[in-house]
Amino acid sequence: MTYNIQQCRGSDGQILPDRILNVIADAAPDIVALQDLGIVHHADILPYLAERLGLEAYRDVTGGSLAYLSFFPLRAVQRHDLGYGGQCLRADVDLGGKRLHLLNVCLDSFPRFRSHQVANLLGPELLGNPSLVCPTLILGDFADYFWGAGNLELASILGRTRRPLWRGTYPARCPLFGRDRAYLRGAVRVLDASINHSFLARQASSHLPLTLTVQVTDTRRSVRTTQLARPRMEAAPG
Repeated sequence: MTYNIQQCRGSDGQILPDRILNVIADAAPDIVALQDLGIVHHADILPYLAERLGLEAYRDVTGGSLAYLSFFPLRAVQRHDLGYGGQCLRADVDLGGKRLHLLNVCLDSFPRFRSHQVANLLGPELLGNPSLVCPTLILGDFADYFWGAGNLELASILGRTRRPLWRGTYPARCPLFGRDRAYLRGAVRVLDASINHSFLARQASSHLPLTLTVQVTDTRRSVRTTQLARPRMEAAPG
């Protein structure tokens, strides 16, 4: 699941963490990529959500507004600054003996800022890094309303994941824009995708959560040949 919880401030202006908790629990995801955490009622909301959901919380040691809640152990959790307030939280997870790179992103809607952030996301520290050789899932709040700055680069380099017929996740009360979505790269595919349009989800945050069912496929490749010539064996002197 990817979910921008907007510091637990709902579309009605009320700050009620239990609404966010119930929306997540309703989908029962194995991994949640959270954006825009913040401080709620003078306390960090992440431990509260993790304890009530029975998941482990993962965040960079330097803090930040991005985090993961996960049933599976996550490794190499590290926050990357994308510039102009944009962030990316990277983590690795092993699923069935196969490693998956996770990139949880939150961008800015201002075109010039967003273009710079997308360039950094695709740059040598993240997706352009040769060490990221495993299948990769990039998900989060991409902060665009229409086809905007950086979308061409994202579409040309990454694959768009399967999305529900009604793709809107923002604003929650009348979701017109698919700001919350995912991209993939490598041997990973999305089997199913759903958006929670319930009354509670529309009230809990200005974003609706997107839940994906992901399968890491076999990374081995074989070359099909029609016929191999059989060499003629000859005896050599000695």
